[in-house]
Amino acid sequence: MSKFDNNGRSHKAQKVLERFEKKLNRQIVGSLVACVHCGNCTNSCHYVLANPDDPTYAPAYKADQIRRIFKRHFDWTGRVFPWWVHAKSVYTDQDLEELKDVVFGKCTNCRRCSINCPMGVDYATFNRMARGLLVSVGVMPEGVSVVSKDQWEIGNQMGVLKEDYVETLEWLAEEMEMEMEDPKATIPIDKKDCDMVYSINPREVKYDPRTISDAAKIFYAAGENWTMPSECWDMTNFGLFSGDDDLGGSVARRLYQKVSELRGKKLIISECGHGYRSTRCEGPNWAGMDITDFEMESSVNTMLRYIKEGRIKVDKSVNSEPVTFHDSCNNARSCGLYDEPRELLKLVCSDFREMYPNRADNYCCTGGGGAMSMSEYTPNRLKSAKIKADQLKATGAKICITSCHNCVDGLSDLIKHYKLGMEVTQLVNLVAKALVLEPKPVPVEAAPPVAVAADLAGYKILVIDDEPDFQVFVGTVLEDNGATVLTASNGDEGLKLAASEKPNLITLDISMPGKSGIEVFELLRKNPETAGIAVCVITGKPEMRKLIYDRPVPAPEGYVDKPVDDESILFNIRKILKLVHDE
Repeated sequence: MSKFDNNGRSHKAQKVLERFEKKLNRQIVGSLVACVHCGNCTNSCHYVLANPDDPTYAPAYKADQIRRIFKRHFDWTGRVFPWWVHAKSVYTDQDLEELKDVVFGKCTNCRRCSINCPMGVDYATFNRMARGLLVSVGVMPEGVSVVSKDQWEIGNQMGVLKEDYVETLEWLAEEMEMEMEDPKATIPIDKKDCDMVYSINPREVKYDPRTISDAAKIFYAAGENWTMPSECWDMTNFGLFSGDDDLGGSVARRLYQKVSELRGKKLIISECGHGYRSTRCEGPNWAGMDITDFEMESSVNTMLRYIKEGRIKVDKSVNSEPVTFHDSCNNARSCGLYDEPRELLKLVCSDFREMYPNRADNYCCTGGGGAMSMSEYTPNRLKSAKIKADQLKATGAKICITSCHNCVDGLSDLIKHYKLGMEVTQLVNLVAKALVLEPKPVPVEAAPPVAVAADLAGYKILVIDDEPDFQVFVGTVLEDNGATVLTASNGDEGLKLAASEKPNLITLDISMPGKSGIEVFELLRKNPETAGIAVCVITGKPEMRKLIYDRPVPAPEGYVDKPVDDESILFNIRKILKLVHDE
């Protein structure tokens, strides 16, 4: 019989206490007993600074909600004098819910209080431990549950399916090959014996594929021998946020084993604070693995090394707008990665403005610790973001750079909320923009003509676009290559023609009067008569890419940004028709 199952304690509360005992180690116990309530941590917390009249945000107060349980059951003072040391147990599921609001809702585990504690109390460490105790009995914010489930079952925290991931890499590779005019400009997948394996945050493939394209362009310019895995590619790890060491170990183990399977010499971790920390620093412990057959490195160090070694050339004058840099809590405070980003920034931009405080003493973006997934705490998060907003505003910068995808979302959220009018981007985007690419040698023999007469013969293509000039241009190019072309000037007309004519492919504009291209696309997919027709989106608004791909229907077969020329039109149309035909 458990020593905690008396006094009418709920089953969940009992399990939390039993697991608590197993989690106690020197680091946890040292932090639980060392606090002298001096108050030095209070003014280091952005929650406190934004809520000065609410003492429940103070790190010492929040820590005491966990510490009192420790004292009641595991420290002799609490067993002998519980009233003296404010020892208290948990009995009901409601007690656990209240603890959940403290450990998830009032702290991002940024560790700023930890570095300002004269006694060495690492509140974030045992706050994460408390999160894990609650998660083990199913007490957690809904968003934490959903993300953890996706990472357990699908293998990445955003539930990106393998086929969608690989398809995205393939069309990014096609775009880069066309842009570079070089068949060697590609994104290798599952290539063995490479010098580096590149792992990414699932946010990149789902919401911001330009970061993958920019990284691929840099690797191409550097002549890198690299690859990306088709599976087990997620270097983020929600186990760091949820406190679930089992999840943390499983996710890390998958990635390490994939790198070993591919016989990669180095694992490169794209710009993500918690991904870098959990993969390089915490993952081996969670996974119980001694990583000796490959090195691990942040892509920030990789890009900096390329420039220093002369493998890529950059022109910082192209990045002339004033920028500032936000230190990710996990990169800076937990991993000491703060000088390298600044060194790289000064090489690729001409107007860098430091924000204060910075480096290990920087304030959290308010999106860390999994906070972006916990919608019920959004009002508290945005209120506390006032501290970060003031920091950003004081720099006078137009662009905020950060090496963390959580921070990109957190900063974008607060910039919009406080109407700062700033843009958020990452170092990989600045480096790619500043790249100076060497001119390609002129081939001795002339390349064969792009257009092959009548190679689209037999195909019927519908062009839906409200610009008459564009209709004429695309129609002429396609007809010259043998296609039968239909045109529509708005969404309703296009839907009718699609249903009646059953074309082999539709080119679709996004911005049109009446129904937008996004609405038309979704209606095409939902209509059984047109659901199987291949769609190539052609738009002058690249920022709409996320919206068209983030629909509850299968993604379009192709996507091209305007302006276009006959080569890009034909290249993409042929690729799509070949894929559809092969299937």
